Amino acid sequence: MAASASATSPITVRVLFFAAAREMAGTGGAEVELSGADAHTTAELRTRIAELYPGTADVIPSITLALNQEYLSHGEEATLNDGDEVALIPPISGG
Repeated sequence: MAASASATSPITVRVLFFAAAREMAGTGGAEVELSGADAHTTAELRTRIAELYPGTADVIPSITLALNQEYLSHGEEATLNDGDEVALIPPISGG
């Protein structure tokens, strides 16, 4: 029996970089392809972004993600689908 095509097919996710993340990545947005996993997750996306945009590697673990305009809780992981939009929102410091 053949494996489901959707389980292992590559997907493309639209990534939006905000504030300091935009400066570190050198872009405001990108299309990022994820492949090779049975289920694509935000953890996989974080790893891929750090590979593609090395300037973000140190802050990727602490960046807040919004998946399709819904914030994810700190440490929460989500499954990604083709065409999803993920915004990277770095921590804001100040007084």
